Amino acid sequence: MLCSTITKRLFSTSITRLETLAFIESSGAKISPASLSSVTAAKAIGKPITALIAGPHGAVIASDVAKVDGISKIILAKGDQYDHYLAEELSPLIKELLDTNTYTHFVIPASAVGKSVLPRVGALVDAQPISDIVKVESEDTFVRPIYAGNALSTVKSNDKLILTSVRASAFAPAPLSRDAPAPLEEYTASNASGNRTEFVSEDLVTSERPELGSAGKVVAGGRGLKNKETFEALIEPLATKLNAAVGASRAAVDSGFCDNSLQVGQTGKIVAPDLYIAIGISGAIQHLAGMKDSKTIVAINKDPEAPIFNVADIGLVADLTEVVPELTQKL
Repeated sequence: MLCSTITKRLFSTSITRLETLAFIESSGAKISPASLSSVTAAKAIGKPITALIAGPHGAVIASDVAKVDGISKIILAKGDQYDHYLAEELSPLIKELLDTNTYTHFVIPASAVGKSVLPRVGALVDAQPISDIVKVESEDTFVRPIYAGNALSTVKSNDKLILTSVRASAFAPAPLSRDAPAPLEEYTASNASGNRTEFVSEDLVTSERPELGSAGKVVAGGRGLKNKETFEALIEPLATKLNAAVGASRAAVDSGFCDNSLQVGQTGKIVAPDLYIAIGISGAIQHLAGMKDSKTIVAINKDPEAPIFNVADIGLVADLTEVVPELTQKL
């Protein structure tokens, strides 16, 4: 007797949910503006966005993150080990999330944290990160600056998991305009990181002025100010009148005119304010890489051949010790 067996194979009709995981940094009890800009970049990828908040104080900003336009879900990892954003702790957490969920993209600000975390995550998941993107062409194609910002490179990734860091000045911050808050779930990593690095201390420069990286107006001084006393006497009052952040060239920082946290340029902060006033700054290519995307650039320098005038919208060839106090007084 011959028996035949018919095997019925069942196929799922559900659609796999492919998402972008976006890391959200906080500064104190506030979302960092750079993180809001990275959410805007993530929205351009065109997939649902899950926000990752890490640290014992993450719950403080979770209510604000839930209002960010474009975020569909929030994951909160509250462990004390994520305080101060040690990359050695964050990277295993991010890898575990990327491994156990259907994420196709990971987005993080190109901040000090992002520059430390992203390469480690790339090594753990065996994917090539695309750093410092300034434009999203499609879900696998991005634009990033090269050669100190003098050229733009369009990069296409063939990786199944795409890792990117976002230059904050290239994207507008995502608004906190969501009507229905995004749902939140707490997450605990299943394995210990084995990290042997520990946080020792930090020395932060506090100021009532706007934060340099996200300020709408910046007044920056350079070597032409000669010394710290002149820098403070000319730059500070003008910045106060304009309610602007204070910046500086590397030459001014190296000469001790101000703290290195104020440095603008290729090896400092990248800014793109509505107004950038460069006082006594010659315009070395490294400095221009950090501010040339500003909406309006005003340059004051006694040297008519200074390179800064090549990118300035308004240029004034004059003795800064005379014209800057006059400008401040008239404002």
